[in-house]
Amino acid sequence: MKTSPELELVLLAAIWGASFLFMRVGSPEFGPVLFMALRTLIASLFLLPLVFLHKQHTSFAGNWRKIFIGSIFNTSIPFVLFGYATLQLSAGVTSILNATTPMFAAMVAFFWFKDKLNKASILGLIVGFFGVYLLMFDKISASNNTIILPTIAVLIATLCYAIGANYTKHYLADIKPLTLAAGSQITASIVLLPIALFFLPEHLPSIKAINAVILLGILCTGIAYVLFFRLIANLGPAKAVSVTYLIPAFGLFWGYLFLNEKITPWIIIGSCFILLGVGLTTGVIARSYRAITAK
Repeated sequence: MKTSPELELVLLAAIWGASFLFMRVGSPEFGPVLFMALRTLIASLFLLPLVFLHKQHTSFAGNWRKIFIGSIFNTSIPFVLFGYATLQLSAGVTSILNATTPMFAAMVAFFWFKDKLNKASILGLIVGFFGVYLLMFDKISASNNTIILPTIAVLIATLCYAIGANYTKHYLADIKPLTLAAGSQITASIVLLPIALFFLPEHLPSIKAINAVILLGILCTGIAYVLFFRLIANLGPAKAVSVTYLIPAFGLFWGYLFLNEKITPWIIIGSCFILLGVGLTTGVIARSYRAITAK
């Protein structure tokens, strides 16, 4: 059945928004390292047959070292950090903090590849990080120090995503996305599975937690990547990454609906500032304004 790219964009945001829900459910029982090792393993088993089906397996030859380096920043480190963060942070808050990735990507491009940051981008960085402060304000003001380290963990994870995105753009652009995604999950599994053996849970996780990791691996990693590749092909990379702006809304909604997570005024205000900052930093607001005024 053929669907419109716009519908697929919303569907992808809903799926990736649900990933924080599954992490919140499964990570406490499995532990962050084992949970994410299983996620990458399940995603690998899902994606690898697709690579052979599309006859892209030859792209692995000679590129494993570069794929491995990209996988460390795109998958291994951030996955575990998100798993750790969801032990304390709600699914909704974690999904909002994840939206800082484009801001960090702009900073990494500036310092690493000397890309320019205009005044709007600099203002966006300030506004966005002020939004992070507002998002956590009520928790910090309540002397709840348990959320400080998880928040830092998420921000380091999004920084890793930003490094990985820039590395991929400059060093892995010739590798097809499906091959790159499968290679990233496979190499991450190779890294995480041996480490996970030192973090095995004392008790067998519940069926609920097991279902969470299966859905996270197949739906939120395997199927989500396929959808994302389709969007890149049909809409182009710039419009495809706009899914970032929709994910927090679904993250908040799923957390509220299934985990009874509260949506406080500070969460709404903070998320608005973060998304405004991302829009300014990436130039989305400026491009939208020019498009409106040009009509």
